Amino acid sequence: MTDAASKQKKPDPCSFVIFGVTGDLAHRLVIPALYNLAATDLLPDKFCIVGIARKAMPNEALRDSLMKGLREFATRPVDDAIAKRLLECVTCIAADPKDPASFDRMREQLERLEANRATGGNRLFYLATPPGAFAPIARELGRTELLKEDGGAWRRLIVEKPFGTDLESAKALNNELLKIVDEHQIYRIDHYLGKETVQNILVLRFANGMFEPIWNRNHIDHVQITVDEKLGVGHRGSFYDATGALRDMVPNHLFQLLSLVAMEPPIRFDAHSVRSEKADVLAAIQTQSETEALRNSVRGQYQGGKIGDAEIEDYRTTEDVKPDSTTETYVALKLTIDNWRWAGVPFYLRTGKALGVKRTEVAIKFKQAPFAMFRDTPVDRLSQNYLVISVEPTEGITLQFNTKVPGPVISIDGVEMKFRYKDYFKAEPSTGYETLIYDCMIGDNILFQRADSVEAGWQAVQPFLDAWKKAGAKGLETYKAGSEGPACGDELLRRDGRSWRKLG
Repeated sequence: MTDAASKQKKPDPCSFVIFGVTGDLAHRLVIPALYNLAATDLLPDKFCIVGIARKAMPNEALRDSLMKGLREFATRPVDDAIAKRLLECVTCIAADPKDPASFDRMREQLERLEANRATGGNRLFYLATPPGAFAPIARELGRTELLKEDGGAWRRLIVEKPFGTDLESAKALNNELLKIVDEHQIYRIDHYLGKETVQNILVLRFANGMFEPIWNRNHIDHVQITVDEKLGVGHRGSFYDATGALRDMVPNHLFQLLSLVAMEPPIRFDAHSVRSEKADVLAAIQTQSETEALRNSVRGQYQGGKIGDAEIEDYRTTEDVKPDSTTETYVALKLTIDNWRWAGVPFYLRTGKALGVKRTEVAIKFKQAPFAMFRDTPVDRLSQNYLVISVEPTEGITLQFNTKVPGPVISIDGVEMKFRYKDYFKAEPSTGYETLIYDCMIGDNILFQRADSVEAGWQAVQPFLDAWKKAGAKGLETYKAGSEGPACGDELLRRDGRSWRKLG
């Protein structure tokens, strides 16, 4: 066990119930994350995994499938003894919300398993399913009282993104779930918040006296948030063409990064206080008119190109994509936050598919120092001062500042001071889900979105959705796969006298 793990408490005994256990998410991320928790002794001693499939499946067949997925997607070498011990507690139960009686049978089987495993009736239900199944499954769990908390046992529900497709659908889903369970039982999961560097934004800001005093409009010129992906849409054409880059990435991943960077200091480090401040700052994002939304956004769609050795076909020729599709695969936005701290400070967000570099980062650009002191020296400009929080592919923090070049003449150049997690901490690679699943088990929802935060995020992006729908193909730019995105993405900043930080 690691030193960090030895300081963490073990979760209560519980049943871990996975809907969609035969799917990609369970095999790629959930089971590997549970294995990593088992390897660091952070699973309950009394524990069982219940895999829910629409059709009955022998336990051994499911275990073999999950073991195969674990060997393929594990982030560290697989210890056979640990893997066997984990998967031996897997049981498959058939249940389909289209067959209500199957949930009654599931309840009976689950209660027998709980008695045999001595889990105390604590249950964690993970909806690793397409979003259309969230509400039907939750309704059946409510009807059968599987989510009802009684006798001191806790019941929790993990819901994956996307949480709604617009403001109206997000409100409807929230209302549906909150008729069945209380807010404290719902864990809306975003795997970005499981990444160490994302969590470290809070520590960087609030545990260091050097940063918070300058974390405001007086010292910060603007903020850039980038989530670029090299992969194209691949075999997800049907899902992606109905979703697009804005819905897929901005209200969840990018807004989670924005809220951590921009939130006010919470009065204490607990779930209620932190989530309230995050919701408040998202609610403070200025709601834009149709004209403003079109002016302050760029949307693009990739055409064929080459990324490394891989040939990427045109988005519109991808399987299950409409040949005349106007779905965006790239989006850039300019947002402003209407509060005292951030008045006048633009937040530029960008994300896209089939780009030349895979990179997730937050770049805080500080205001330029005056040149007056160096007007008689051969210095025509100073390097820009950035604090860069890198999330992918390398987790770390970089501070970019100016220093004198050695020699008798005053010459200034920009340098970087870098901190990399892998260099300083010898942590094992993870999926990003370990912390989130562990927190669900111990009942800490500080890293999970609350209903008001979800709705505030959709409120901010709804004007862009509405404006683009009305505009149709007008304003949809194209870009070559492997490039940095459409050229007008640069213009979004250039007209403000700014530019995107170069990625590479």
